[in-house]
Amino acid sequence: MSFLRYLFLGALALCLVVLAIANRAPVTLRLMPEGLGQQFGMGQGVTLPLFIVLFAAMAVGLMIGFVWEWLREHKHRVEARSERAQKEKLEKELAKTRAKTPQDEVLALLDDAP
Repeated sequence: MSFLRYLFLGALALCLVVLAIANRAPVTLRLMPEGLGQQFGMGQGVTLPLFIVLFAAMAVGLMIGFVWEWLREHKHRVEARSERAQKEKLEKELAKTRAKTPQDEVLALLDDAP
């Protein structure tokens, strides 16, 4: 199974390297369109190779997805935590009950008889 994992990761790395080599052209990123940015004094931009922009966009998308999923699963984690606490409480009660009852069931039945 780990062989398949390494094979997949190798193929993924090869695809990313080919993508990076094919997209080396510089691109300029601006916060606003050029005409509007000059009016507000934000006309400058950052020039980066396209593959860096692509990889950064993928990383940001992954992080947004991870945070979104973590927030979505919050109710399940809270429910699991409360159920775990209830289970531990019931286990303690059961241990106390077992400690109070006599070990021999026959003697316990004779003690309860009128």
